[in-house]
Amino acid sequence: MQAAYIDQTGDPSVIQFGELPTPEPGPTEVLVKVNAVSVNPIDTYIRAGIVGMATKFPYILGCDLAGVVEKCGAGLSRLKTGDRVWGSNQSLFGRAGTFAEYAAVDEKWLYPTPKDQTDASAAAGALVGLTAHLGLFLKAGLRSGEVVFVNGGAGGVGSAVIQLAKAVGAKVITTAGRAETLATCRQLGADLAVDYHDPNMDDEIREFAKPHGGINVWFETQREPTLERTVGLMAKRGRIVLMAGRTARPEFPVGPFYVNDLRMFGFAMFNASPEEQATSAAALNEFFQQGKWKPQIGLQLPLSEARKAHEIQEANTLGKAGTLSGKIVLLT
Repeated sequence: MQAAYIDQTGDPSVIQFGELPTPEPGPTEVLVKVNAVSVNPIDTYIRAGIVGMATKFPYILGCDLAGVVEKCGAGLSRLKTGDRVWGSNQSLFGRAGTFAEYAAVDEKWLYPTPKDQTDASAAAGALVGLTAHLGLFLKAGLRSGEVVFVNGGAGGVGSAVIQLAKAVGAKVITTAGRAETLATCRQLGADLAVDYHDPNMDDEIREFAKPHGGINVWFETQREPTLERTVGLMAKRGRIVLMAGRTARPEFPVGPFYVNDLRMFGFAMFNASPEEQATSAAALNEFFQQGKWKPQIGLQLPLSEARKAHEIQEANTLGKAGTLSGKIVLLT
């Protein structure tokens, strides 16, 4: 099979594209004919060696996938040959990656693809959709009528947070840096989309959230969180979800945090159990069928251009290039 893989960690130039053996599914696995995958920041960290998951080479990259079940391991009953499926959580903790024509995936990490959803859409929404749903509902316990803030509403996780929060009747505040991305945020349902270059940004946010006493759920996507600012904008008993900032060491405003009964959750979606992720996946499928969830695709490339895709993703994640809105999807 054709695959995008590495023989060592490093910059995007270490990515190779060529022939590797087609895997054979184990007893609890299915062999998926992969039709689409998406690129995530975590993929670039693993490739670079920042996150030490790549220890056995050749190492196939990629967390997300969508495709068709080609073969089932002995004794499986939930999935069958011909089923369309999507999933995430691959290339982690010894699991094989997805940037290949075929992937052997444990049944517990796969979910049925809705009839009217394309494989490109399902792959684009996999990791970011699960992340947004787990963070908003499992961690923060979001309720209808509450105010949610998320940075970067045109990005992968940000666009998912907007849509899923609106799906349950929340009000959403977000930020973006260009007229086009601000318009995208409003089209996705954001009630307030603010240019983060605007020196009056926090005044606008504070005024919008004032009737609710402040922000109820803050979904932090930035690599350098500003907790002094965040805490000052929160409502009493507000919840802060931290899912970025691996190397950040910000000062923490203890006093304002505890006197306002705030809560903060450290959150990496890969720590969620298969059962928790399956619950979120079912909700995402239902929201898609209701027209409330549409994963955003910013760029589609063939799998053979995985190196280029990593260059673009890294430029936007680490370099803040601002050239990408939505997910990069690779097609086999």
